[in-house]
Amino acid sequence: MSEFNHREIEKKWQKFWEENGTYKVEIDHSKPKYYVLDMFPYPSGAGLHVGHPLGYIATDIYSRYKRLKGFNVLHPMGFDSFGLPAEQYAIQTGQHPAVTTESNITTYISQLKKIGFCYDWTREVRTSDPKYYKWTQWIFMELFNSWYNKESDKAELIETLYAKFEQNGTSGVKTVIGDDVLSFTAEAWKGFNETEKYKISLDYRLTYLSDAVVNFCPALGMVLSNDEVKDGVSERGGYPVIQKKMQQWMMRIIAYADRLISGLDLVDWSDSLKEQQKNWIGRSVGAMVRFTIEENNLNSEIVSDSSPVRNSIEVFTTRVDTIYGVSFMVLAPEHELVASLTTPEQKNSIENYISETQKRSELDRVSDVRSVSGAFTGSYCINPFNGEKVPIWIADYVLAGYGTGAVMGVPSGDQRDWNFATHFGLPIVQILDSQTDISTQADSTKEGKYINSGMIDGLGYKEATAKLIVFMEENGIGKGKVNYRLRDAVFARQRYWGEPVPVYFSPPTPDGGGNLPYLIDEKDLPLVLPEIDKYLPTEEGEPPLGRAEGWNYKGNEYELSTMPGWAGSSWYWFRYMDAHNNQEFASKEAIDYWQNVDLYLGGTEHATGHLLYSRFWNKFLKDRGYVPQEEFAMKLINQGMIMGRSSFVYRVKDAEKITFVSFGLKDNYETTKLHVDVNIVENDILDIEKFKANRNDIGDDPQFILEDGGSSHGKYVCGSEVEKMSKSKYNVVNPDTIVEKYGADTFRLYEMFLGPLTESKPWDTRGIEGTYRFIRKLWRLFFDQNGKYLVIDAEPTKEELKALHKTIKKVAEDIEDFSFNTSVSSFMICVNDLSDLKCHKKAILEKLVVILSPYAPHVTEELWQILGNTDSITVQEFPIFDAKHLIEDSFEYPIQINGKVRATLNFPADMNKEEIEKLVMENDLVLKWLEGATPKKVIVVPKRIVNVVV
Repeated sequence: MSEFNHREIEKKWQKFWEENGTYKVEIDHSKPKYYVLDMFPYPSGAGLHVGHPLGYIATDIYSRYKRLKGFNVLHPMGFDSFGLPAEQYAIQTGQHPAVTTESNITTYISQLKKIGFCYDWTREVRTSDPKYYKWTQWIFMELFNSWYNKESDKAELIETLYAKFEQNGTSGVKTVIGDDVLSFTAEAWKGFNETEKYKISLDYRLTYLSDAVVNFCPALGMVLSNDEVKDGVSERGGYPVIQKKMQQWMMRIIAYADRLISGLDLVDWSDSLKEQQKNWIGRSVGAMVRFTIEENNLNSEIVSDSSPVRNSIEVFTTRVDTIYGVSFMVLAPEHELVASLTTPEQKNSIENYISETQKRSELDRVSDVRSVSGAFTGSYCINPFNGEKVPIWIADYVLAGYGTGAVMGVPSGDQRDWNFATHFGLPIVQILDSQTDISTQADSTKEGKYINSGMIDGLGYKEATAKLIVFMEENGIGKGKVNYRLRDAVFARQRYWGEPVPVYFSPPTPDGGGNLPYLIDEKDLPLVLPEIDKYLPTEEGEPPLGRAEGWNYKGNEYELSTMPGWAGSSWYWFRYMDAHNNQEFASKEAIDYWQNVDLYLGGTEHATGHLLYSRFWNKFLKDRGYVPQEEFAMKLINQGMIMGRSSFVYRVKDAEKITFVSFGLKDNYETTKLHVDVNIVENDILDIEKFKANRNDIGDDPQFILEDGGSSHGKYVCGSEVEKMSKSKYNVVNPDTIVEKYGADTFRLYEMFLGPLTESKPWDTRGIEGTYRFIRKLWRLFFDQNGKYLVIDAEPTKEELKALHKTIKKVAEDIEDFSFNTSVSSFMICVNDLSDLKCHKKAILEKLVVILSPYAPHVTEELWQILGNTDSITVQEFPIFDAKHLIEDSFEYPIQINGKVRATLNFPADMNKEEIEKLVMENDLVLKWLEGATPKKVIVVPKRIVNVVV
């Protein structure tokens, strides 16, 4: 093929790679392994836009480079295919989510293959495939059968907990659950029947049922995670979300909190992402303090099963030293004691406040630091240190799931407490002599000596804190404790399109064992989603699985919730290692060989979701002996976003007919700016006929005021802005369009050329022409404009070798540093240099196409073959940089005479200073400028300058 035709070349080599299994990878102990992974996508109906492949191209380049460097590279792709959009579409149309998902995946695969990625498609996984989610369910079962032993600091089989109970009862059992579990002796344990023992064990397991306050969306009929709620509404559909207490499956991620923090020291992740995870986990050292509720404050007439009566409120605080400054107590509106503490006089205001709080997400509540609201319960508790009565309030900035759901208010030392106290007229007590101006704001200082603080008056922070904790523990009113902002993860969604939970519930029994959760038998996995008539909750409010007829486990009811969206993505990297294993989630051989992910790439939006849950599950699987590594991804890169370049038309307000005025004339009119599809705009010029054809909101005969010709001639110029790429802004560019017009290699190079991988940058189709010209210029090193083959076998010159090896060095360094954009610049410089040198030598061009092949795999495969090679370029070795080719043979010295450059002379680079001085003083031009004068001295600075001083 002498003429460059990207369409033919790309189809040819994509077919070759697929038919020959070029990218199929197996375990190969003769090579070092390298595992490169992209965060797998959810297959949306819209398919890919040009922003999506940015990270995929980067990892593809790195994978190809590593292969050329001799590594056995695993670079797979799959789909996180359970998701809410497919279910919502099913609700609207009745089409099964599996049908929608399959269609979407087909589109994605087609788009990805057109870009030429080196994925081993034989290892493709889909989280919605029963062969895959069988093992998601199996991991759930393993978690259910495990508890966390703080003594060994790892998860163990539940049988080891039974053994401890058998030996010592609950004495000496170190676990992560709260203090309000049943305590018993070994003798008592032996006296329990098997059902009673099983019920006790349910409180210790790593996955368990619990009443939790959740984000519930009535319109969607399901619980949403915090990151699925924005400004009090669902991210999908914008439906109102309320706070609701529901029985949910929970994952005890809090057991791994310390290891999730310490494990960050083992991985090469960005400091900002590590900080996000540390802040999300929120480890804090403090104390648990018990405030006794004032006698007769508990209103037994309004106590229900859901609001147990207790005689005290426990508070976790990191500043126990401020205990004498407490002037009020605040409970979360969902706190289990609120109903029993509310007096009849306060009942209406408390209920109204709770109702309003339910409309806000937890994220909104904790992030809103300006608003002050609350309601007084009418009850009081007693400060255990000074015996003073403390009024009990509720406020939405306190969350039931964080700490104990109660906060002691110290307005002199905390600004939020100060705002609350000031708003409601509560006392503000100074507790340190160094606190200043607490009448205008809080002062959180730890400096100075304590005042108005009983037993710690006159002490400093450290000795005061220690004394208070000792006093609390000696008197049984509290203790020192580590607490976490991180809470156990809700592991259930009231929806259809997700993994069924492999649990059934026992019927009522005489010994009180009714309605207990039990695992199905492992041999019955996978528990497959049943068919249902429609994808909505039942009329009784049960999740959609409640519609399944005859769906039960040996006559017992199944769990009707499904797993959350993050379940299948929390272990998927292991399945790629051994994708078709029906006996285990991955073989020991595969896991021991591939170990973990060497390079992981994806967006920062997953910092506190997917990445945290994946680390949790990986650590659990390590504890149980299934995997060897503590962390699943050793290096993580967060790619930036490719922004859209939106185009706009300008509609003239109050015109008799619908009229649009061109950008350059818009200031002469009062206009409304409207987005227009960027795909009908080229170089900012609107295709008016296509605009009229694809808009149904502009009437039958819109008018256009054009530049350079009025309304009958000229052009309509659009305005533009850089915005996030989205369908609503009409700025989505389909990569298929770009690939068809310019080719996949051009597209790949241009995406990298746009800017640093980790930064956001705008897409501008106009810029791609330069990259397309580069590939055609590369082609011209092999063929002239008439198609004549130019390549010759000849020894390269020094200049040609220098151009090549400079590029080899730069590209290797850039790829290792993930600076892909500067590599593209290096390729362009090299091709320009070789073109100027009229270099058509095989010895140079062969190495050039190899180093370019990770970026532009199609055209380089073609040129490699044209050069007479019969094997694929993918199995070659990356050329070795030889520094000798960059050593200069000579240096051009500027010759200064009394500070002014009067000549430039070339000397061998290794010539010594004496020889240089001698030749300078013999040079005719220098002698002319000296005019017979004898220099006082001659200063030679090697490879810099010669200075003659007269």
